[in-house]
Amino acid sequence: MSLEKPDHPAAPAPAAVDGSPEPPVPARDPGAVRASDADRDRIADILREALAEGRLEPDEHAERLDALYRSKTVGELEPLIGDLPAGQGAPAPGPMAAPAPAPGVPVGGHRHGGLRVAGAKNVVAVFSGATRTGTWRVGAKVNAVAVFGGVELDFTEALFEQQHVTINATAICGGLEIRVPENVTLRSGGSGIMGGFEVREMEASDPRAPVITVQGVAIMGGVEAKAVKGKRLRDLSAE
Repeated sequence: MSLEKPDHPAAPAPAAVDGSPEPPVPARDPGAVRASDADRDRIADILREALAEGRLEPDEHAERLDALYRSKTVGELEPLIGDLPAGQGAPAPGPMAAPAPAPGVPVGGHRHGGLRVAGAKNVVAVFSGATRTGTWRVGAKVNAVAVFGGVELDFTEALFEQQHVTINATAICGGLEIRVPENVTLRSGGSGIMGGFEVREMEASDPRAPVITVQGVAIMGGVEAKAVKGKRLRDLSAE
């Protein structure tokens, strides 16, 4: 008498309506998910830190930044940091839900409590030029990259959708010029490496004025931010 239990037959595959087994459903590839601005910002911060630590040469940093801002899916992002400490065993960046905007305050005569705030704007010039001038909407973040080229950002007629704006400025053998109205707050958080990072800081007298912080790095290039005399946002207390 055998003590071995008989093998249970495998459960049959679910049958379709016509009686034939249904094909298995292929697993979804998380790398095919569309990349968000938050995903790109995370990778850009890692690349910027690697450049400052000397892990990346300026030309390598420029190439990866160019690839970063051309990427469409999260699967294209992780290889950009695969040889850096932050990329060792790090989970692939996934879609991040944007936080709900806080109730707005009047900025430049615009109340944006119910306004949909724009995501980060990417202004990239590689061996070329790029500009943002005139009446354009400015969200909480602007990523500006000039590599052997020039970028011009003119905020004198811009519509500020949030009070606090951060400009991530990267100039590598290129130039970045930023112009702002004279009645906003302008602050600096960047540095120059064999280049110039010049931000003419100022504080607005009105607490409701936009606050623009320029941060980043200039490597054998230049970043300049200054107010334009005579250019002012309209009454900040207007409803």
